[in-house]
Amino acid sequence: MNQFTEKVIQLIKSIPSGKVMTYGQIAKAAGSPRGARQVVRVLHSMSAKYNLPWHRVINAKGEIVIADEEAAYSQQAMLEAEGVYFLTNGRVDLKKSRYNLPFTEEDGF
Repeated sequence: MNQFTEKVIQLIKSIPSGKVMTYGQIAKAAGSPRGARQVVRVLHSMSAKYNLPWHRVINAKGEIVIADEEAAYSQQAMLEAEGVYFLTNGRVDLKKSRYNLPFTEEDGF
């Protein structure tokens, strides 16, 4: 498994209940700012194997992007059960529910 994939798995596992991260946010934190599609690939192929909280990953607009209507409803229900707040337009309120990684010395802060 390559280093990016390992980091993506770690990041997804670190998202606490009641919070979400975006595909792009995870890609950037894993070292590939343009790797959002790779995050999607990791989620699709490794969620079950690594017991990833896949439902806590959404797009940058706060939208659930699963094409299957039933699966999208299930994702929203799981997020709401954890306390993630949705706006009236059906998007996650990223101001309230986005998980921002804590800064470390490695980040240069």
